[in-house]
Amino acid sequence: MVIRLILMLLALALAGPLRAETPAPLAPGEARLLILHDHGNPVVAEMVRLTLRGEYDLTVSLESLTFPNSDDYDWMQIDRDRWFQERIGGRMIQIFERDIALFPRQPGDLTIGPLVHDLTNITRSGVREPVSVTSGTTRLAVKSFPADSRPLTARRLVLTDELSAPPGRLEQEDILTRRVTIEALGAMAHHLPPRPDITQPWLISFTLPETRETIPTPGGPVARVVWEWQMRPRTGEPGVLPAIPFAWFDTDSRRVEVVAMKPIPFGFAGFTTASGAGSGTGPALRWQMAGLALLGGAIALVVLLRGRLPALGRGMRALRPGPHAAAMRRAAAAGDLIALRAAAAAHLAWRRNG
Repeated sequence: MVIRLILMLLALALAGPLRAETPAPLAPGEARLLILHDHGNPVVAEMVRLTLRGEYDLTVSLESLTFPNSDDYDWMQIDRDRWFQERIGGRMIQIFERDIALFPRQPGDLTIGPLVHDLTNITRSGVREPVSVTSGTTRLAVKSFPADSRPLTARRLVLTDELSAPPGRLEQEDILTRRVTIEALGAMAHHLPPRPDITQPWLISFTLPETRETIPTPGGPVARVVWEWQMRPRTGEPGVLPAIPFAWFDTDSRRVEVVAMKPIPFGFAGFTTASGAGSGTGPALRWQMAGLALLGGAIALVVLLRGRLPALGRGMRALRPGPHAAAMRRAAAAGDLIALRAAAAAHLAWRRNG
């Protein structure tokens, strides 16, 4: 988990906020405060990286700058303030920078600012004098979230679905622990989806408290949620928990993507070996049920995104049997999980590219 998070951050090591191309010279004793951003047309809930940049031909000893709260956006500071010297117009100027991650809550025009930076300047004669520097405003044209689902955007998103034991070969007293973790770079914890309900009539399930956190990093906040369940079937008869899809907007590719909790076939080892041969509830049926769950997940994705994604909504192709259906049936009948996964992946790719 930590290694994956580090790799996500290293992928953005060279990324940075927008800077003024060529700073205009300052008059002696002049000061200005700018609001810079990395782009002006985000979708709802997409991170906009703001850099508050002060250029002060002053000797600053104290300062105070408060970024305002608003019902129109969420925000957080993602790195420490930076103070350094920079040559502008042939003179060394005091520079201040602060990085803010801002997340619009609704579509439409969003105005940020003006902001006021209160400074204490030490004059050449050693006198302390208050100076207030006011910025201009910046505007963002916020677009609607491009899917009929809860807005979730990220530069990288990883879902991990872990099981404590093989769910299709449980012993009578076994309790299966399922742990699902979602990590998103460029999102806040409350943007991540709510915990899904995975109850079934044939399943006994205990839900542990979820954990949510937002970790500020220079590349943007990392949102993390962890769900955990303890489960066992009520009887030995096999059952399948279906796949659960989540749509999210990839801010790098500018496309809606989908991740999913995997389908899980349940069963007791003793039941499937002793009773499966004569009753048709053995391993082959379990993989057939898993294949149906995969298809059910694919149909759920089509329904979830059809209204916003033309590529998923073209014609009635998504409802016609594909060229890989026979391969999935053969793999399910043979209990060949590797072949079933490969056929299911090819089937989904055929649907997606149709």
